[in-house]
Amino acid sequence: MSTRIASGCVAGALALAALSVGVAGSTSAVTTAPAAATTNPVEAAAARAMPSAGRGAPVRLRIPAIGVTSSLIRLGLQRDGSLQVPSTAGQAGWFTGAPTPGRLGPAIIAGHVHWNSQPGVFEDLARLDFGDRILVTRADGTILAFRVTRVSRFAKARFPTDLVYGNIDHAGLRLITCDGYDAAGKAYLDNLVVFAMLDSPTTR
Repeated sequence: MSTRIASGCVAGALALAALSVGVAGSTSAVTTAPAAATTNPVEAAAARAMPSAGRGAPVRLRIPAIGVTSSLIRLGLQRDGSLQVPSTAGQAGWFTGAPTPGRLGPAIIAGHVHWNSQPGVFEDLARLDFGDRILVTRADGTILAFRVTRVSRFAKARFPTDLVYGNIDHAGLRLITCDGYDAAGKAYLDNLVVFAMLDSPTTR
């Protein structure tokens, strides 16, 4: 499998380090944080990942603070190193090359905000704030509760690959979409990344 991290926004494809799932607007919860890109992709995280299948695989995402409920599809990498794109506006997907949610490392869930002139599942992602809950249901029925620790916007051209995809010492989660719509260029210039940490498993 290729682990090349693509940069820039490509129509019809989600680049792993610069997702083509744009959203416009921002809230006070977002901190603009342009950072230098690195040449190190997600190899370390992927090496630690357990097989992303079976009863531990994530099947559902809920974000109560913004009213999101979505089943989860699997997203792999295409031959050019870009992330596969969810096929509908209203469904999120999880990257199988990173750790499964609940395991050590940064699990990755991506989604559209606008897609084919439709509002996407992450339309209101920028409204999330510190402490908001993100609930991930696994195939075995376990519900993992994550808490938002940071919401940041990064310029696509200077995406901080290591910060988002690199080694961490806990079970984390990143929700990723686009931001910073440029009407003149008809493109999204930024990525919005929600960082979260595993709080506790729950049954509700």
